[in-house]
Amino acid sequence: MGRKPNGASSIYKGGDGYWHGRVTIGVKDNGKPDRRHVQATTQAAVTKKVRALERERDSGTVRRTGPRWTVEKWLTHWVETIAAPSVRENTLVGYRTAVYRHLIPGIGAHRLDRLEPEHLERLYARMIRSGSAAGTAHQTHRTVKTALNVAVRRGHLSRNVAQLAKAPRIDEQEIEPFTLAEAQRILEIAATKRNGVRFALALALGLRKGEALGLKWRRVDLEKGMLRTPRQLQRHKWQHGCGDPHRCGARLHKTSACPPGCKRHQRVCPPPCPSDCQQHASKCPKRQGGGLREVDVKSRAGRRAVGIPSPLVEALKQHREAQTKERETAAQLWQEGDWVFTQPNGKPIDPRADHDSWKALLLEAGVRDARLHDARHTAATMLLVLGVPTRAVMEVMGWSQMAMTTRYQHLAPQLIEGIAGQVAGLLWKAD
Repeated sequence: MGRKPNGASSIYKGGDGYWHGRVTIGVKDNGKPDRRHVQATTQAAVTKKVRALERERDSGTVRRTGPRWTVEKWLTHWVETIAAPSVRENTLVGYRTAVYRHLIPGIGAHRLDRLEPEHLERLYARMIRSGSAAGTAHQTHRTVKTALNVAVRRGHLSRNVAQLAKAPRIDEQEIEPFTLAEAQRILEIAATKRNGVRFALALALGLRKGEALGLKWRRVDLEKGMLRTPRQLQRHKWQHGCGDPHRCGARLHKTSACPPGCKRHQRVCPPPCPSDCQQHASKCPKRQGGGLREVDVKSRAGRRAVGIPSPLVEALKQHREAQTKERETAAQLWQEGDWVFTQPNGKPIDPRADHDSWKALLLEAGVRDARLHDARHTAATMLLVLGVPTRAVMEVMGWSQMAMTTRYQHLAPQLIEGIAGQVAGLLWKAD
């Protein structure tokens, strides 16, 4: 028999009485061969281990060499070194909350390659028992799944256990678009309000909140009746600029749970702060990185041109004239930013204030309470009622193909009745 080729696996019995196997997996970071060693008491057992290593090598699932990661070490590395430079700031805030508030305290001590689906499922159950919303537990699940996907792609894991873990069930919030009568009543009251045309844009064109508040006059062509939405306005969380975030926010730390029947919080009472809490950055005297920012829209589909109905064109012209008078009244106090919708001093409108204005508008219009995002679904429904092709609806709404699901398509009564009539005409021919 000839000599085995370089890199071939070998099995032999050593002087220590054990059977040994060596498998070449690849090349180490320093350029030397990455040759793994296994041993067993019998030739059959070591052969089985060698064949298993070869299968992992050939499928690309073998674990890389180097120090073994703990879950805490990997999550910290992933969120700060891998995710931070590549994701949007608001996305990063969500990742960090899941990692530092839930995942590291709950499962951080496990070795990464020994993490099991059951560890994650028990964590989610503990979170919900301690008062976290199912949506929070679900966000934590999505975060760890994303982090472990990267670990698998980089060879630190052979499988993503988060894909096997059962995610917490969250109830989909039923979305009910406004009826035509409700939409017309909202438009009627909005026409009497300062910046009221902003809500008309939501109902008629389906602009998202950030898109409407981030709209600038240079992106609105009232002569052609078109507007563009490449940018949006967002509120970002503040970060501590001091040297000791925990001490800085000490007076705001929540040290105990709320008493039964608490009336201070309108929704779910927040849990007590962790012992090493570094939140409350909005009160830091050296706070940085937060506040209102103009950013790119999230997707390519969101960067779109939208036609403006003629009544809205006229409403926008009147709005621009009113804004010109406000600018003259404010004089040197006016802060020019080219925003279509502003505060009386020219500054952009805060999304929180916009939310309050929407709720007050609904109350005055005498229609049911609803999220502002429901106005966007109303716009989509109206396009469907008018028989606009699906592809055109996607363009107007700024949807990707993924978003064209039952979550966003709502059949209005007119469409349901029309479909029923068509079925009746097909199956039951008139006598």
